[in-house]
Amino acid sequence: MFVSLLSGCHTQNLFVQEAGKDSHGVAAADSLLYFSEDYQYTIRKDDKISISVWGHDDLSVGSTYGIYNSNEVYGKWLMVDAEGAIELPRFGTLTVEHQTILELKRRIKDSVSTLLVNPIVDVKVLNREISMVGEFRTPSTIPVDKEKNYLLDLIARAGGFDAYADKSCIKVFRQLGEDTQILTVDLTTKGDYRYKNLPLYPGDIVIAPARGYKEFDRRVSVIVPFTSAMTASAIFLGAFGG
Repeated sequence: MFVSLLSGCHTQNLFVQEAGKDSHGVAAADSLLYFSEDYQYTIRKDDKISISVWGHDDLSVGSTYGIYNSNEVYGKWLMVDAEGAIELPRFGTLTVEHQTILELKRRIKDSVSTLLVNPIVDVKVLNREISMVGEFRTPSTIPVDKEKNYLLDLIARAGGFDAYADKSCIKVFRQLGEDTQILTVDLTTKGDYRYKNLPLYPGDIVIAPARGYKEFDRRVSVIVPFTSAMTASAIFLGAFGG
């Protein structure tokens, strides 16, 4: 099934939830085409969070202010557990799921203010990522720090398209609760720029499928050298044979 998604547009409606309409009659899917002015990332289960309190490593986890700053590889972070909570040093369990980074930052600052005067606090989610899969020059999972990220920016960060990419059928997979929304973008036609440079969110997966002739070209690249060798042998035998 994954292979079929990479090879054409005929599966574009697979798993797509029917988009409803709001009170003004506007399709709910339209909200996926641009960022809401008040959009902020909300913390999820399994997120990796670093907490920095200026000048107080004892209250920090992976401080961005210290010499030994936050690093996902070395485990200097707190993971949001299955109940949507973290264990905050000196303050115990804190439920953080569905909160924005700004809201969590304010909560931690209020807690730390009971110990410090005017503390400087920073909170980061270390695993905010967008996956670029398929016919990109450098397909990869790309960390994103900005609140607003766009399709064309992420394509550029993935090195642009490979020669076989089907630019008429770029797919964006987005998890919405328990449902998956699939958006298909045609970058080969003229039209509303808004419908091409889609907003992307952490957790999105962008797939650039291959054109149908990729497999044919791959086979030809194997067959042609073989047939060329046969042709050369035939010429040689014809010229020097008895």
